[in-house]
Amino acid sequence: MCEFCGEYNTTVRPTDRANQGHSLKRGSSTMDGEGGEAAEFSVERIEDKRIRNGKTEYFLKWKGYPRSDNTWEPVENLDCPDLIAAFEDSLKNKKETKKRPSSAPSNESKVKRKAVEDERNNRKTAGFDRGLEPLKILGATDSSGELMFLMKWSGSDEADLVPAKEANTMCPQIVIQFYEERLTWYTPGSDDDKKEGNSE
Repeated sequence: MCEFCGEYNTTVRPTDRANQGHSLKRGSSTMDGEGGEAAEFSVERIEDKRIRNGKTEYFLKWKGYPRSDNTWEPVENLDCPDLIAAFEDSLKNKKETKKRPSSAPSNESKVKRKAVEDERNNRKTAGFDRGLEPLKILGATDSSGELMFLMKWSGSDEADLVPAKEANTMCPQIVIQFYEERLTWYTPGSDDDKKEGNSE
């Protein structure tokens, strides 16, 4: 802060402005001071913050200049610790406001939320995710568009639908046993052949 006028000042190196493609003018002179030294400009306020290449930069509104002349400046070029502290406090307050719920949830909504969470947890721990040993395939369906097996688990009364692809890799012998139990063999000379032959 300037001890004479009470304004916040920042020193900006001409090369920093040149690299950013900004060329602010004060009156008819450019940003460079006399002899190529850095000129000082007054910061009206800090409008935003970012981190670029691991360095903190602030988006500054310059006093006496339109918003179109706002620039990003690295923190090491600034000499306005009070403005920076005030801006950081406002950011912190915004984050805390977002985190706080607008009103305390009622007991009824807590119970509903708990029921939904329990249901999600139960769904997450279904099938092979429960860590149980598969015992037997009770049936199969493709009603969802994917072949699913109804799996019976060792040590549990519950059966779960599991994707056939998953069962094929996790318990191939149980899948083979399921298909073998449902095989029907055609043998020549069976009763069906005799019936067909008699009808001719």
